[in-house]
Amino acid sequence: MKLNALTTLAQVADFLAGTQPVTFSVLSTKEESYQWIHANLLKFEYLTLSKPHKGLVCRYLEKVSGYSRQHLTRLIDQYRQTGCVTRRQRTVQGVARRYTAEDLRLLAAMDARHDTPCGPAIKKLCERAWQLFSEADYERLAGISISHLYNVRKSTGYLKQRRHVEKTRPTRSSIGERRKPQPAGQPGFLRIDTVHQGDWDKQKGVYHINAVDEVTQFQVVCTVEKISEAYLIPALEQLFAAFPFRILGFHSDNGSEYINGRVAALLGKLLIEFTKSRARQTNDNALAEGKNGAVVRKLFGHVHIPQRWAPLINTFNQEHLNP
Repeated sequence: MKLNALTTLAQVADFLAGTQPVTFSVLSTKEESYQWIHANLLKFEYLTLSKPHKGLVCRYLEKVSGYSRQHLTRLIDQYRQTGCVTRRQRTVQGVARRYTAEDLRLLAAMDARHDTPCGPAIKKLCERAWQLFSEADYERLAGISISHLYNVRKSTGYLKQRRHVEKTRPTRSSIGERRKPQPAGQPGFLRIDTVHQGDWDKQKGVYHINAVDEVTQFQVVCTVEKISEAYLIPALEQLFAAFPFRILGFHSDNGSEYINGRVAALLGKLLIEFTKSRARQTNDNALAEGKNGAVVRKLFGHVHIPQRWAPLINTFNQEHLNP
């Protein structure tokens, strides 16, 4: 910038106040800016100035150069120590990578073959590949630390080669025995299922609880507003009382409305055997599923029925449908 007209501190003060006419031209490089700052520090004999005058010069350099006050403080400190203002090259050329893209490919391939074992195991496999089988490609991986191996597995280069995703592990429940019921020709072993009567504008409909005896085909249907414990437990008690024989077994699918502590406590109190369907065994509860379509859906259809009608529908079930 062309500021040669400013030669005294009074002129600098007028310039900062906006009353001193000065022509500006932008410097092209940082080296030129640093040279200009150095020249002005020499021109105004910065080191010999009083504290107010030093502040005046700092404000002047800050306004003209565009640098922050913190950066100018560092440059002035450099001038105080060395007598000059120069640009210090702080750009790092980069750290040489010890493990190349080929190493990441080999590590990803090794993990894929062995289903991503733990760090000590994969390190031992790399050591065997290099020392025992003389595979030169594994020389660098044979010396990798276990902690850094986990860091490499998180790197972008490794994830481009292989991304390991663990499926959500199901929560195992100890409630109920996972097997097919065995009535041995005895009545009292129920198959039970829930039929939902549709949604409408995100509003749930009523729920039908359908229970069928496996041997006699005796069927009882109860209707509730919701399948929470407050509605389900009284419905189950009503359902058990409707059968003309003692209930010995209770078999359901894996729905949470039945696989919970309240239902298990009720069945345990009544000494009823509690079983639940097995995985990939669709016939375990096929009897109740078939009755859902042949009886419940045939009578009530698939359309939405608001929950407020649940007591009226349940009265119809007990007085007409079940008999």
